[in-house]
Amino acid sequence: MAPAPIDERIKDVAEPRKDTLGLPEPALQRLKKAGVDLSNGYPYRPARPLYLQDVYNIRSKEWKHNDAGARADKSKSALFSAATKVTDLTAHIGTEIEGLQLKDLTDQQKDELALLIAERSVVFFRDQDLSPQQQLELGKYYGEVEVHPQVPQVPGNLGVTVIWPALQATERAANFRNPGGASRWHTDLVHELQPAGITHLHNDTIPPVGGDTLWASGYSAYEKLSPDFRKIIDGKLAVYRSAHPYLDRENPEAGPKYVERVHPLVRVHPATGWKALWVNRAMTDRIVGLDKAESDVILNYLYDVYERNVDIQVRFRWTPNTSALWDNRITIHNASWDYGGKHPRHGTRVTTLGEKPYFDPTAPTRREALGLLDESEKEVDGPAIRTFG
Repeated sequence: MAPAPIDERIKDVAEPRKDTLGLPEPALQRLKKAGVDLSNGYPYRPARPLYLQDVYNIRSKEWKHNDAGARADKSKSALFSAATKVTDLTAHIGTEIEGLQLKDLTDQQKDELALLIAERSVVFFRDQDLSPQQQLELGKYYGEVEVHPQVPQVPGNLGVTVIWPALQATERAANFRNPGGASRWHTDLVHELQPAGITHLHNDTIPPVGGDTLWASGYSAYEKLSPDFRKIIDGKLAVYRSAHPYLDRENPEAGPKYVERVHPLVRVHPATGWKALWVNRAMTDRIVGLDKAESDVILNYLYDVYERNVDIQVRFRWTPNTSALWDNRITIHNASWDYGGKHPRHGTRVTTLGEKPYFDPTAPTRREALGLLDESEKEVDGPAIRTFG
């Protein structure tokens, strides 16, 4: 498969890098078993677009996203009854399911899994016998699979991204003070017209120690805010930007620029109907309508709420052949690089794009919908008055 842009509308490209890294043995065996053609090297790199205009052009049309979780049976009986064990890893986020193979799920179970992900934010499955092709098939069931215009892919399977920190380190040097991989809090593909919904990462190779991934709940981050502070950000829009820069065809001398989209700071999940904070330190640039100083103060506070409240986070210890499926609409995540690149880590990722983000002022919070509110979360109408008697 000769390098080519992912879309014929991309006219000006840069030739991709030539990679010479040897694959970790577990990854090699998985890919061979799946019949992936490795004769032209691994991974496949598409020819990268040079210009910002081309990238906007291939992602300029809105489509209707039908969320699988919204049509699921709320009891999730088909999914749960087939599992041998279902464990919530924390009170607010993260569930592990045992005894199921993702490749064997029925359509009803896939819908119920989508709803569970929407409720619990991230769901884990260990000991999965899963090919990249089967991973891609599941992603397509959940909607429009994102094909990134410049990241490494599994040969012959566009939309299956290669997650390989050692490969990434050949492009950007990593060390203890400047970790490699995805070792910062972020959400995937926020710059899309219709950003990421469900992401499915399958890790076939993991370090013997370290390499955990952390997720934080956007539902709970929003709920950590006082009811009055929520009023400040409800309905506000922010500018979200891409991780990768491009040149402006009309003014290339201006230097690298990013794809930017405007989306709400607080969004509502279509399956649960719950509000979630939707910001991330890596790619939320500014709040629309505010001066930079004002925007920075609010955004930095929101980032801190999201990142520093450990009770709304889950830290997951990977084992080989484990899958994690999470919802980018209601989470941020961070991959720990504490193993320092001394051991191989390799996986494949498929991301389904979701709906265009929207805000509904009548939508409840998660805790409100589940009847979990305590007195500190209830709105105070007018100044608090202390009486002395």
